[in-house]
Amino acid sequence: MGPRAAALLPVPVSARLGGALLGAALLGGVLLGAARGHPEPEPEQAEPCRACRGLADSFSRGLERTEHEGFGGGNTAWEEEKLSKYQHSETRLLEVLEGVCAPSDFSCHQLLERSEEHVEQWWFHERQQHPDLFQWLCMDTLALCCPPGTYGPDCRPCAGGPQQPCSGNGRCDGDGTRRGTGLCVCSPGYGGPFCAECGDGFYEASRNKSHLVCAECYRACGRCTGPEDSSCLRCKRGWVLHEHRCIDIDECGTEMAHCRANQFCVNTEGSYECRDCSTACIGCMGAGPARCKKCNKGYWRDGAKCLDVDECASAEEPVCTGAQEVCENTEGSYRCVCARGHVRRDGQCVEDKPPEKGFFDDVTEDEVVVLQQMFFGVMICALATLAAKGDMVFTAIFIGAVAAMAGYWLSDRSDRVLDGFMKGR
Repeated sequence: MGPRAAALLPVPVSARLGGALLGAALLGGVLLGAARGHPEPEPEQAEPCRACRGLADSFSRGLERTEHEGFGGGNTAWEEEKLSKYQHSETRLLEVLEGVCAPSDFSCHQLLERSEEHVEQWWFHERQQHPDLFQWLCMDTLALCCPPGTYGPDCRPCAGGPQQPCSGNGRCDGDGTRRGTGLCVCSPGYGGPFCAECGDGFYEASRNKSHLVCAECYRACGRCTGPEDSSCLRCKRGWVLHEHRCIDIDECGTEMAHCRANQFCVNTEGSYECRDCSTACIGCMGAGPARCKKCNKGYWRDGAKCLDVDECASAEEPVCTGAQEVCENTEGSYRCVCARGHVRRDGQCVEDKPPEKGFFDDVTEDEVVVLQQMFFGVMICALATLAAKGDMVFTAIFIGAVAAMAGYWLSDRSDRVLDGFMKGR
């Protein structure tokens, strides 16, 4: 007996399958968590029939992958005698199940865990009689899917019949699943409850007992008998029918256009647009300052045009009265700005001077070091002079100062403090 077979024998089949399914699910979760690096919301659940079909298809690919494999070790004669051939063995089933779900496919893992006993039943007892796993598991056993052309809990026929749902010109809502309404969602160009008619803007190019081909009408036609502009039966909105032709309606010349105040209407094919008037206008009849109904504030009329008023040149008295302010004309208005060489600070125009330098701003780094040495030298000399007179107090102060200054001199902080002090910062 091979070691692998010996390890399998004491454990019941369902327990080993459950362990394989759980291991596959845990492995998938671990791999996905490592890839993400942080928890994320639960993914949206797949439609049950689609998930079951995916599981069955993946299982079939696993069977193809393991078609020519064997146990790969142990006492082969014992394996063939006691555990049957590899093609129908539990070992092969476990190997297929290990790769049947992608690591991130939670719907597949949940469905596989739910149906493990059914998969085992099919593999050992139903496979010969029902070779199609999808039909046996998803349709007959779990009742998640329906045959093509049917829908709903009872697998009722789709609109148009199960052989050719929606006349082949659309899709049946819920087709092949236990969900949906069974109603047709027609493809573009087709209409009717069974998608057996041409939709708006299309005409019958050809038809036989089983197929209908619809082609597009001329762009203005809502219904037509052919592709020409003269074959219209009904017009789309924005057009009017005249002798089988659709003529554009000029909404701007009628009361059909609705534009806001200070906008004007522009006719387009089958519709119209509202565009803004010029800033020179209060109401207008078209684009530009020559189409104004009335001139806006800051403009004056010169013939048909509304022109900008130059408030800076036309005023009898200066309009900018602040010190060092000058007037600058703008479109429809003006603004007060500071004269050349001045900037506005705190609402006032002041001369634009560079900031005054500190006393030590131009001192170089080398000069700072020299000044530091001179400063400490003067301090030590003064204390030394007082200590030389025999005053014990000054002698003690001198010794302490020398020690303190020596320590401070060696610190980084002294360099920063004195550097800032010498530079006036």
